[in-house]
Amino acid sequence: MQLTLWTYEGPPHVGAMRIATALKDVHYVLHAPQGDTYADLLFTMIERSKKRPPVTYTTFQARDLGGDTAELFKNATREAYARFQPNAMMVGASCTAELIQDDPAGLAKALNLPIPVIPLELPSYQKKENWGAAETFYQMVRTLAAPAVKTPAATLVAERAAARAAGKAPSCNILGATALGFRHRDDVHEIQKLLGELGIEVNVTAPLNASVADLQRLGEADFNVVLYPEIAGVATSWLTRTFGQPATKVIPIGVNATTEFIAEVAALAGLDASIVDRYQNSRAQWYSKSVDSTYLTGKRVFIFGDATHVIAAARVASQEIGFEVVGLGTYSREFARDVREAAALYGVEALITDDYLEVEQKASELAPDLMLGTQMERHIAKRLGIPCAVISAPIHVQDFPARYSPQMGFEGANVLFDTWIHPLMMGLEEHLIMMFREDFEFDASAAGSHLGHRAVNHAPAAPAKTEIPAEQISVTASAVVDAVVGEATWAPDAMKELGKIPFFVRGKARRNTERFAIEQGLSMITIETLYDAKAHYGR
Repeated sequence: MQLTLWTYEGPPHVGAMRIATALKDVHYVLHAPQGDTYADLLFTMIERSKKRPPVTYTTFQARDLGGDTAELFKNATREAYARFQPNAMMVGASCTAELIQDDPAGLAKALNLPIPVIPLELPSYQKKENWGAAETFYQMVRTLAAPAVKTPAATLVAERAAARAAGKAPSCNILGATALGFRHRDDVHEIQKLLGELGIEVNVTAPLNASVADLQRLGEADFNVVLYPEIAGVATSWLTRTFGQPATKVIPIGVNATTEFIAEVAALAGLDASIVDRYQNSRAQWYSKSVDSTYLTGKRVFIFGDATHVIAAARVASQEIGFEVVGLGTYSREFARDVREAAALYGVEALITDDYLEVEQKASELAPDLMLGTQMERHIAKRLGIPCAVISAPIHVQDFPARYSPQMGFEGANVLFDTWIHPLMMGLEEHLIMMFREDFEFDASAAGSHLGHRAVNHAPAAPAKTEIPAEQISVTASAVVDAVVGEATWAPDAMKELGKIPFFVRGKARRNTERFAIEQGLSMITIETLYDAKAHYGR
């Protein structure tokens, strides 16, 4: 066991809470000590949910361990049913309660409640949050939809095809969106709108905003749209085996992927493939053509997060914006193979870890121009002085905006463009940078406004390389390079000239100059070296 300050995922019972909170008329009884009620804050404070999660904690205390904690669980379950009157109930134990080895499943069954009770066996010390959410959703779907299985899957497929041939509109389920998911609410709305334009009816969206009755009729759809495989992958496989429902593979993030997604659902729904031709317009495409390409083409980007968003973001960054993917990784160990395959496309080795210190070390080594990651990477990038955009959970309160801000579909592509490009653009074009390079806002002591205040030199103390006092130079990403290069010394006049370069391109200018000096075998960087490097990399 490793003690850590940050973690990418909570224990699996937090994943179960995400499913319970997403559903409408389900209640979750969690055998847990008093301290585990912290999880409520994830939903009420970070997601800004209007209501508490539908969870009852047994909240046993230390003095209860000498008594009958099993009876405590039974009373809590009985009282929760009487008070909330749910249509289904989930029962399980938190990581702490797992140690006392009560049996929530058996205890709940002994109560003989008149509703479906779904016991959750979530191994808290082997698995984590996303796995817990996927397993919970699978158990809910299997328990509630299974009674509808009265006909072989092949027969169901033939009946649905006959119904469509007779004029019935094709239908699908949208699966995977949960509470506390990164832009899940807006993604669902965007995909529902897109499917509606294609003439495809949405049978059920689950688990977000689905009821017990909705889960019971999942088998009525023609196919499934899987938005987040981490959450819906297992349940979707069961639906395919049981009801003969095919499922989508393409995650519609980015213009190209959204276009492929439309073609995929058109094929599954039996629609004319030419329907894709309707969707060739996106503001992101026009915007990307209108932006000075020097800001985008070849920018080095490091991407880390959950598997769904990381794989999609790498594709968008490489194919649609012109970035160079220099690093790719995930904390989702269950999807390590998928991320490794994606990383191989860009010629990099995938970083599979749930240790944020390893991610920080990798980012320091790569010194990218942009980081795309989670809330953790936002903090890491801030320390390193690197622009960053959040693309994946875990996230904080600012990543649940009041405005409509999807990641999927064509509107999602517009949002991605705005979110990723603005940290690099800083509102200035190249010619304006040159015009205002002597302006007081861009002198050597100015720091990026997106850093909140002056940039902090986080690097370990190193021998001084220049006679210019350190406080005269705002060192951001270049601090990382100090530790890596350490062979070329800056002449005082060259360092002073470097300080005239606007802060948001200064780090790259310094890195390029030091790399150029090493390649040329120069031990001293002069003003001439600085401009020779500029000319070299400007060709």
